[in-house]
Amino acid sequence: MKCRMRQRNSNRPLAVLVCALISVCAASLSEPQTSTNAQVTAASGSQQGVFLVFPFENGGASPRLDWLGEGLEELTIQRLSAAGQQVYTHAGRVSELERYGLPASAKLSRAAMLHVAGDLDADFVIFGRFASDGQKLTVESRILRVNVATDRTGVSSPALLPPVRESGPLNSLMDLHLRLTWRLLSASDHTYSRSLAEFTKAQRPLRLDAFEHYIRGLLAPEDEARLRELREAARLEPDWPDPDFALGQAYFVRRDCNSALPWFARVPAAHARHLEAVFSAGVCRLLLNQPDRAEETFTALQDSLRNSGGPGTEQPEILNDLAIARERQGKRQPAQSDLRRASEMAPDEDDYPFNLGLLALRAGDFAAAAGYFRDASQRAPDNPEDRALLIQSLERAGKKEEAAQEQEAAKEALGTDTLPAVRLEARSVARGKSQSEAEADSLTRLERIKTELGDIALRLGVETAEPDASASASDAASGTPAAYVRRGRQELAAGRLDAAEREFRAALRVDETDAGAHRGLAEIDRRQGKLDDAVKELQASLGARDSAAVRTMLARIYLEEKKPDLARVEAERALKLAPNYSEAKQLLDRLKNTKPGGVAQ
Repeated sequence: MKCRMRQRNSNRPLAVLVCALISVCAASLSEPQTSTNAQVTAASGSQQGVFLVFPFENGGASPRLDWLGEGLEELTIQRLSAAGQQVYTHAGRVSELERYGLPASAKLSRAAMLHVAGDLDADFVIFGRFASDGQKLTVESRILRVNVATDRTGVSSPALLPPVRESGPLNSLMDLHLRLTWRLLSASDHTYSRSLAEFTKAQRPLRLDAFEHYIRGLLAPEDEARLRELREAARLEPDWPDPDFALGQAYFVRRDCNSALPWFARVPAAHARHLEAVFSAGVCRLLLNQPDRAEETFTALQDSLRNSGGPGTEQPEILNDLAIARERQGKRQPAQSDLRRASEMAPDEDDYPFNLGLLALRAGDFAAAAGYFRDASQRAPDNPEDRALLIQSLERAGKKEEAAQEQEAAKEALGTDTLPAVRLEARSVARGKSQSEAEADSLTRLERIKTELGDIALRLGVETAEPDASASASDAASGTPAAYVRRGRQELAAGRLDAAEREFRAALRVDETDAGAHRGLAEIDRRQGKLDDAVKELQASLGARDSAAVRTMLARIYLEEKKPDLARVEAERALKLAPNYSEAKQLLDRLKNTKPGGVAQ
């Protein structure tokens, strides 16, 4: 049974990263002097915080070693995580680049890296390069501290630390990189207490050939090559969960759920991708039309998040798919409750009210269905399916005149006389089913299953290992603005607005100009209908750090306030910062046919 599945677009066009991406003084990113480094180290104290790692640059090595660029990124992430550090996953970095229309392999300037780190509230950026003559390999890495107090006034600015280099035979890559990572941490943080032996003991021993097959599998452009490489990595390292998860995902993308499920089942609970593995397994159960097993999977996932005691204990994507599983079993009331909660948690997402509309159609409550589809069409005005179901629901509710008005509004908004055909019963009636059975089948085909989790908890792309006594104090950075902002975003993602506000305001008590905290407060104000307050917070955020995402959010609020001219100005400014930022492009397209009515800024 086919279902409608919504997922992110991973094939966005290559963007030109312009100099206006961020305003960073060249001097602040130049090679620091020795005296500056001493000041930085003394001012920053312990280096606990969140790391963001970029691919290493191939500095003249053979093209056959190009895989090492992302390979060294992934290896750095894994080893920092094993050492108890918090570090964004490769997927977390790629997700942020995709927002700006940039491919995962885009070569970024240091200023651009700093901008991405700022939007993710990362504390440290790691990047590097490698070179080889075919026999010997040299790898260089360095840390860019995102915000460091450099003088008595407490003014924060980025600081680039000296490079750390290691060289050795090509086949010594794993040991070479291990020493490099330990030196990088200990040289840049004088309070780092682990010896090289202790650091090594915390790492998973890994065969170089298995790691190479794994990275080549991730980078392979074709499915068969990807599966072949990943299966070889899993064969060589049968207790290493990373190839298992990657294989599950590769089969899942192909919708080969019978092949995906055994691989997902091999990902242990302690692994950073376990949550995604379980979620994808639940989606597979829906695709295989096993709603009872899907409900069991999603319920267990919710319970696991809730028992973790941390923020992000509810996720709208999980609630949405749990609701679909329950509705297919006739459990309409709990399904409605799940979808309403998801809809409240994600006020810009149209899939959740759309699925609520389908529930109402199944119940024969056409007036309620029209209300849900109207909500969906207001959240996503360019979605013709939302509007088509709204019109059909109004007609069934006997509101012919209102349906005709919506038809005209749809033509004006979408620039077409034709909406998608969504007759609910015709295809199945032709197969000999009753009209009610046929309509139920049609509604099932229209269900919008979420196939990917959004940004969640410190899993906003962050991978972290279990801390132990030999690691630096894990709460050393808990009082930094970035740490408060991350926790605030986690609470916001879970729909706990009061808790989120407390975290954002705590960040502002430390740094009243923190851009992330002002942006978080703006989101809370928006959800509470305080649009003027939201505008003020966004303007404060932009005063601290320009951002295409913040300007696009500001444009949306201006549009809600019926100020299209102001919205247009902000969308255009967002595109000047990031020419291929898809959300700003979509908003500007919507505004093209809007009649001027606001006051130009």
